[in-house]
Amino acid sequence: MAKEDYGKGSISFYPGADYGFDHEYGKEFSVSSNSDYSSSAGLIGVNVDPRTANQLDAVSKKLSTGAKTIEVQGLQMSTLDNIPKQHFKEIERLKKLVGADLTFHGPLVEPTGIGQGGWDPSQREFAERQIWSSVERAHDLDPKGNLVITFHSSNGLPEPRTRVKTDDGKEISSNIAVIDERTGRFGMLPKGGADYFEKEEYSPDKDLKRLNEQNWTTELSNVNISARRGREVLERMEQIQKQAESAGMKNIDIDKLYKLSNTAEWQQHIEKLNPETKKLTQDLVSDLGYANVFVHDSYRGFKGLFNQVYDVAVRSKNEEVRKKLDELQDKVIPIVEDYKKDSSNAVKLADAVSNGIRVLDSMNAPQIFKPLEEFAIDKASETFANVALKSYDKFRDSSPIISIENPPAGMGLSRAEDLKNLVEASRKKFVEQLIEKKGLSKGEANKQAEKLIGTTWDLGHINMIRKYGYSKEDVVEETKKIAPYVKHIHLSDNFGMEHTELPMGMGNVPTKAMIEAIEKYNKQLKKIAETGTWFGPQAFGNATPFRETLRAFGSPIYSMKMAPYWSGVANTQGAYFSGYGRALPEQHFNLYGAGFSNLPTELGGQMEGRSRMGGGTPNQ
Repeated sequence: MAKEDYGKGSISFYPGADYGFDHEYGKEFSVSSNSDYSSSAGLIGVNVDPRTANQLDAVSKKLSTGAKTIEVQGLQMSTLDNIPKQHFKEIERLKKLVGADLTFHGPLVEPTGIGQGGWDPSQREFAERQIWSSVERAHDLDPKGNLVITFHSSNGLPEPRTRVKTDDGKEISSNIAVIDERTGRFGMLPKGGADYFEKEEYSPDKDLKRLNEQNWTTELSNVNISARRGREVLERMEQIQKQAESAGMKNIDIDKLYKLSNTAEWQQHIEKLNPETKKLTQDLVSDLGYANVFVHDSYRGFKGLFNQVYDVAVRSKNEEVRKKLDELQDKVIPIVEDYKKDSSNAVKLADAVSNGIRVLDSMNAPQIFKPLEEFAIDKASETFANVALKSYDKFRDSSPIISIENPPAGMGLSRAEDLKNLVEASRKKFVEQLIEKKGLSKGEANKQAEKLIGTTWDLGHINMIRKYGYSKEDVVEETKKIAPYVKHIHLSDNFGMEHTELPMGMGNVPTKAMIEAIEKYNKQLKKIAETGTWFGPQAFGNATPFRETLRAFGSPIYSMKMAPYWSGVANTQGAYFSGYGRALPEQHFNLYGAGFSNLPTELGGQMEGRSRMGGGTPNQ
């Protein structure tokens, strides 16, 4: 037998560590001879069944498997609220008793406040209260340390930007979601085409810019049209007023007549006038009312557009634009006050509105419709920053770590760039609040922000970008982008198509390369094997794949980090125990023994009266 054939299940009667289903299983990840990579069993943990409120019992059972790190589950807020407060304290006592470590998975809530009906600020506040409640309760799991608590970056938010990889390896954005901040409504940007006139390829970002510019131009035009129509009516009034003066009506107080027209005395007044004067008076009052409708409408529209531009200038800290708007405001407000006192000043207000429209038109169009991803990051970061501040305010040095997880690819804020931007925005807002409200120095505030806000990187979730045409190398590159921010790791395997959660090594997740990218920054991160696919009797009977995970990572059995390794001993019973049951059951040996003496006589044994041919009658 050739040396290279030793250990192969096809030749060796007792293959030792070979895995019954696949003799090559674990070879990509199992590097037990490389002590620099082999992950300590103490850094690898498992999650408990998230479907039960009896987390105390669930944790106890998982600890019985030998796992040192357990992730307590609070995925559903309704289930979390059913966990008695004493249970978390008992879990903490159990942790200390066995010397284990705990992490916590918080409830799946939408931190942006965006729902099916659009964005609602009260829903964002509600999500913040839910997240804070879970942080406050989970603190009992580790009241003296910094418990890692995982929250998803989104839950229900659609993917703001659909990115795919073409066959020639080019990444494109096929469409983007946009939101109108004024109404909170969002939807997909209607997909345009290439600009053949200017010879530009289709780009959703250019389409969005074009949409905002067109929308802004249309709104400015509508306001200007109302002002112009009001001005035209007022010019017609001037002609009527000249006719009235020629007819002997001197010093006409049009505003007084207009106000009188809204009283009971109006009919009595005009009945006293001669027919010509009566008609001219009625025409003047009617036209002033008509003009007021247009002028007032144009002013209202102008004020709304002014506020939009001003809000953008304030948020972007554009002092140059803000100064121009302040100057415009100082000119228009006195005219508005005069108009309120005397409606005959409508001419001046119409002219002021037209002039104001020209000033607004000279500025860049504000983003009425903005990318949903930008908006979502702004709102979600507000939620996480506020929760981090409450946590720091109450717990200080034992504040839990807010670790934001990437949801399965295809959901909102699931890519590395999205998560990186969300963490940075959350940290920035947290720092600003620590400086303003807690009096911390900028250096200390930044230190706390980096310590208490980071990411949980789910290897299986990001692998699902493969269904959009991405490769194994692309998955690894995503991990490299987020690696400096990672506080916690979730392990699961799949084939890049569906959200399956298999133990590592049973799918095509490039685990080794991803872990190596992350551990360039921190080699002591906890890794939780999330294997939801194994929960329930219909799948793998509630099995805990702790052994499979240790084998995949080539973890050493002993704390000295030396041989033997789990990759060499995990499946020492491999060939005898497969998915088809026991090949040599105990009943066989009870009947026939381990040798030949108990076989029937026709087979050379010594057991007379036992035959293969009949129901126990000797075959004479």
